Amino acid sequence: MTEAHTRPRRSTARAAALLFGIAFLLVGVLGFIPGITADYGALKFAGHESGAQLFGVFTVSVLHNLVHLLFGVLGVLAARANGSSRAFLMIGGGIYVLLWVFGLAMDHDSPANFLPMDNADDWLHLGLGVAMIAAGIATAAADRARGQYPEPEKQRGR
Repeated sequence: MTEAHTRPRRSTARAAALLFGIAFLLVGVLGFIPGITADYGALKFAGHESGAQLFGVFTVSVLHNLVHLLFGVLGVLAARANGSSRAFLMIGGGIYVLLWVFGLAMDHDSPANFLPMDNADDWLHLGLGVAMIAAGIATAAADRARGQYPEPEKQRGR
């Protein structure tokens, strides 16, 4: 195969955004499946009264699942380009860290808990946030080492 016919390798940032996007989509869909979501009959649209738990651990609501689906779509769409992939990873990670802080600061039985979130969600949000931010930083370094960051078009001044 000649060099003109080889397909360029997907950047690490794009692959990471796609991976996170697919994971969010999967979690969003699983939140609507009885059995995978325990106490599915207690699923509410929003609020701390929702008694459904994804995998029997993480409190979810319809709104919570829709947020996961939205993040999934954003991740898949962001994976089309390096810059948007890194933005998704860094900004999305920041949002999840803020959700962690919000979850720790509020009373889980209060109306402020509109998604809803519980202690397991709080710590998962921290892990997700840190992982996404770390992926945004690490992928820039990996792509730079391969000569893919900044994007080749920008390096040539196009």
